[in-house]
Amino acid sequence: MNLKQYVGDRAFYKTVLALTLPIMIQNGITHLVNMLDNIMIGRVGTVEMNGVTIANQLIFVFTLCIFGAVSGAGIFGAQFAGSRDDQGLAHTLRFKLYFCLLLTVLGIGVFLAWGEPLIGLYLQGEGDPADAAASLHFAKQYLNVMLIGLVPFTVVQCYGSTLRETGLTTPPMVAGLIAVAVNLVGNTILIFGLLGAPRLGVVGAAIATVISRFVEAGILVVWTHKNRQRNPYAPLLFRTFSIPLRLVGQIFLRGLPLMANEAAWSVGMAVLNQQYSQRGLDVVSANNINQTFWNVFAVAFMSVGVAVGIILGQKLGAGDREGARQDSGRLILFSVLISLVVGGLYALCSPIIPYFYNTTDSIRLLASRLMLVGALAMPVDAFAHATYFTLRSGGQAFITFLFDSCYMWVVNVPLAFCLVQFTSLPIVAVFALCQFINILKCLLGGWLVKKGIWIKTIVE
Repeated sequence: MNLKQYVGDRAFYKTVLALTLPIMIQNGITHLVNMLDNIMIGRVGTVEMNGVTIANQLIFVFTLCIFGAVSGAGIFGAQFAGSRDDQGLAHTLRFKLYFCLLLTVLGIGVFLAWGEPLIGLYLQGEGDPADAAASLHFAKQYLNVMLIGLVPFTVVQCYGSTLRETGLTTPPMVAGLIAVAVNLVGNTILIFGLLGAPRLGVVGAAIATVISRFVEAGILVVWTHKNRQRNPYAPLLFRTFSIPLRLVGQIFLRGLPLMANEAAWSVGMAVLNQQYSQRGLDVVSANNINQTFWNVFAVAFMSVGVAVGIILGQKLGAGDREGARQDSGRLILFSVLISLVVGGLYALCSPIIPYFYNTTDSIRLLASRLMLVGALAMPVDAFAHATYFTLRSGGQAFITFLFDSCYMWVVNVPLAFCLVQFTSLPIVAVFALCQFINILKCLLGGWLVKKGIWIKTIVE
């Protein structure tokens, strides 16, 4: 094997970092503030933290459905950007707005109608019934306020993804940083009742988040339409409200499996966490601490994954198939190397982080062990994530559906169910087995990438 083919030159990594760093900073700051929110709620009490955790599990499913929708259309957006087709970009953004706002209305309806029974699925494990009832109460309070912020969140995803597809990663980053500052200040004041404000706890955290999302959406929309020279598709966006049926058909043909993939994968993750919760409320708390900080550390290789989709999509849109093939291996290796560094840092921090929370020693110890497993599994996750975006860049949505969500439902979910329901293995062992089974997914992804079936141009 010639390892040199997987190593790029200085210009290559300069291009990758120029695209990745703003995404990394934006997502990193967002997850960092989510982490601070989580710690703030954790300082209030464990049942409050459990309630917010469970509500966010449900919102997580919705957010990934929206992400799947914009990503499905985004395959075309990246390739339209590569071919410099402004009209195509305007049609793609218009489709994102229509489809995602429809999904948002449906999502709000589902949460209003079935929010309480969905929350209750996570409260069936061992533990004090009074704590379970309190967690349910706080989860409902938090969720009901967060529903207001789903519309601006959707608008941010539509505009932000289009800007990134055209290579403009800085404006979404700046808007995200401002929103993060608003969220952090609002949380500090409203959760603890500072500066004369009422002490609102979990409701205050939700209100601050909703306000920050409206601020972020306003900044992105205004900047996009004000800077017409850098966004020549923006003036075309509302000149008509129609979308060519041929393009709609193509987006659904190529993108619907991707949209379905994100929905199915996110539901699968929610089911995995629900299975873990069967081992008791302590597991809910410990897993929340692990996932919150894992998201902060993993943002490094996750951002590279987004860059993989954009870089390869633009090369395919420009007709540079050989360049896309060559860059795919380099980007996957780069992602894994970053995950090794970040995973090492996460492992070093795992004994310390749980002490940020006002909780029991048993929960802290369990959280530390889950974090160590997550750190060891990071390179596996990084490889799988990068191969997923590689396959997706060429519009191979059905293959990515089989690779990602089908694997989740055929392998991960049944494994977790069997281990939780039919064995007495400790939860750390169950969690480790469910993480490292993804090595098989990496082998499959590597084979599909090397075969080159993803190397296709899907726009004219």
